[in-house]
Amino acid sequence: MSAETVLRLVGVTQQYGNGATAVSALSGVDLEVRRGELVAVMGASGSGKSTLLAIAGGLARPTTGEVVIEGAFLSEQSAAEVARLRRRSLGFVFQDFNLIPTLTAIENVTLPLELDGFRTRVARRAGKDALQSVGLADKLDSYPDDLSGGQQQRIAIARAVVGGRRLILADEPTGALDSVTGELVLRMLRGRVDAGAAGILVTHEARHAAFADRIVFLRDGRIVDETRRDDAEVLLSGTGR
Repeated sequence: MSAETVLRLVGVTQQYGNGATAVSALSGVDLEVRRGELVAVMGASGSGKSTLLAIAGGLARPTTGEVVIEGAFLSEQSAAEVARLRRRSLGFVFQDFNLIPTLTAIENVTLPLELDGFRTRVARRAGKDALQSVGLADKLDSYPDDLSGGQQQRIAIARAVVGGRRLILADEPTGALDSVTGELVLRMLRGRVDAGAAGILVTHEARHAAFADRIVFLRDGRIVDETRRDDAEVLLSGTGR
């Protein structure tokens, strides 16, 4: 498998406010995520985890530094170009699912493709494939309110990977799920990364971070440490996959 870099953060800083009241959410963060690699980001509340994910996904622009996705420098892109890049290359998975309740499962999954101009028939075919990959081929026409939390999160994963998206950003995706369903969702996320996507998983659970190839630790907006899978299995003994 190619070890190409999908995401690169270079000297990323995010500051809110000015002067004496300025607050730094991130300070000089450097991070690379390669194809086939899942990176877990851990840290205390307020350490900058969600800010890092928002910047990595082009939802926020850093105060300084560069974000590069598949060779594209986001600082050189217009807002419309960044939005198009998000639709085509990025998939987001959130703790609260973020599904549209008035749309069926397949309509939720295909919405990003249709917004990007795909024909309905082509988008639906891709949506069916994505839902089948997460074991929900029989729920195409079900509405979110008629499904369990685990099924809704699996739909969110299908939406994140539909159309071959190559960067998956997951923000506490198991926070609203029981432990058994949460592990199932993480195994699905891991499977998509093993199939060739790059992924970032924000989590505060050591047993969830054990699914990652690397664990990056944030404190006060800075990366203070990182460990790879083999070392993590020792560090997080008893939490293995």
